Amino acid sequence: MLAAVKRALLIVNPYSTHVTGPRITAVERALRERVVLQTEFTQRRGHATELAAASEADAILVFSGDGTYNEALNGGDDGVTPFGFLPGGGTSVLPRALGLPREPVAAARAIGEALAEGRIRRISLGVANGRRFCFSAGIGFDSEAVRRIDALGRDESGRRPGDITFARTVGKMVVERRGRWEPQLEVDGFGRAAFVLVANCDPYSYAGAVPLHVAPLARFEQGLDFAAPVRVRARELPRLLRAVVRGRGYPSDLLTGHDLDRIEVRCDRPLPLHVDGEDLGDVDSVVFEARRDAVPVLV
Repeated sequence: MLAAVKRALLIVNPYSTHVTGPRITAVERALRERVVLQTEFTQRRGHATELAAASEADAILVFSGDGTYNEALNGGDDGVTPFGFLPGGGTSVLPRALGLPREPVAAARAIGEALAEGRIRRISLGVANGRRFCFSAGIGFDSEAVRRIDALGRDESGRRPGDITFARTVGKMVVERRGRWEPQLEVDGFGRAAFVLVANCDPYSYAGAVPLHVAPLARFEQGLDFAAPVRVRARELPRLLRAVVRGRGYPSDLLTGHDLDRIEVRCDRPLPLHVDGEDLGDVDSVVFEARRDAVPVLV
């Protein structure tokens, strides 16, 4: 019986928005009901990648926000070791999109049971110029917002700004541009656009409790989807926002692609790129690729 007990590595980012000492203790207690647990805390950018790459555990569990999920997935690439994602960030898109409980202890119990029972779901991942991502990537608009949020820094406890600050940042961008985005990149085989949003699942992200349906047909088990407005005008913004919230009613001049293995984008000038909310710097071109059936996840 002891030989059948699974060993799990729990990677914790102690600076994620909703990760606290008492919650870490409660999550560990819940997991230890079903698995043998080793806990490691991230100490620097990229540390989760190193921890995942060096792990010999039966599963890699991550209690953090979306950025640390991304780092861990870029370290564990054997396609065999399952991952579990516990919501600890301000948004935590990945576990929510996978249908896990939003409360971390409840999610820990579900993941511990899944590991003990061998219950997994195999999902695809995206790759942008060699960097893996699990739910979204973008060039231009939302990447600029990510960069501006990063520039605000962290509070005295080490935590990043939340959804309200993100909404204010986007609003400021809209005012500065007078609600206008002109074509500035080419999506190969589809046409020119103002910016491009690439999705590995639906929803693309969340605004608080509200899911944002940039690519409503995107599924974890399929290839990549994208949505790219040809141009944006101030008068069109309310309709575009309603469409993203409802998942229908999109403007006719929106470029889209569904279940794709490869998306190539060339920019008129260097533009910001993000994956899973992580700023990857400015790029002249990006190749997005789907890695189908890439990783088993515990749900």
